[in-house]
Amino acid sequence: MRIARVSYQSEVAFAVVPGSGTEDPDPEASVEVIAGHPFGEIELSGLVLPMSEVRLLAPVLPSKVIAVGRNYAAHAAEMGGEVPAEPMIFLKPSTSVIGPEAPIRLPAASSQVEHEAELAVVIGRLCSDVPRERVGEVVLGYACANDVTARDLQRTDGQWGRAKGFDTFCPLGPWIETDLEPGDLAIECTVDQEVRQSSRTSLLVHDVPHLVSWVSAVMTLLPGDVILTGTPAGVGPLAEDDVVTVTIEGIGSLTNEVIA
Repeated sequence: MRIARVSYQSEVAFAVVPGSGTEDPDPEASVEVIAGHPFGEIELSGLVLPMSEVRLLAPVLPSKVIAVGRNYAAHAAEMGGEVPAEPMIFLKPSTSVIGPEAPIRLPAASSQVEHEAELAVVIGRLCSDVPRERVGEVVLGYACANDVTARDLQRTDGQWGRAKGFDTFCPLGPWIETDLEPGDLAIECTVDQEVRQSSRTSLLVHDVPHLVSWVSAVMTLLPGDVILTGTPAGVGPLAEDDVVTVTIEGIGSLTNEVIA
């Protein structure tokens, strides 16, 4: 099931989007609005809207985004670092989150902003200290993400809060796919249709069950919280007017334009 967060007629709601896999939904199809939220038993409101009359927003507004660094060996190598024995995590603010087609804004403080395609895990229930074998019970689904990074500030600051935390630096979407096995999915990033990153989630150093279990032992996770699982090799620069797309097998594509 695809769960999106949509804007329509000055209203915002969660909705079920037709289709599956990486294909875009038929523009002539309709979405079914969910009554309330999708964290628990999903109840449809009965309101059906044409896709052409809704705008896709970021699928959740998380209380926190927990990102994992150096979780693909090839990316760790290209950054001149080693793969950590345990997950290396950092936080991105909720205000960095934007949805599909929303612009990524280049901050004046940086001259080297880069893309990082990632698989996002969306938490579906309040949880802490989750055993690996029960991770499936607390995950609502998966989305595409772009951990946009001011690489020059990451180098000079000595910590990553500013480099990763600018407004618009966490595109997320286009929806949440609930019926997905994340263990071996193709993940790709293109900039102006040029392939920059291409890998598979089977190459994650720490897989999704381990990450959710490990992070939940550090902090309580709330419904809608997001874990970014790391980016593969091939990160590179973004410039004004670039169009960057993250595509993940079984989910779809997340596209954003870059503006000054």
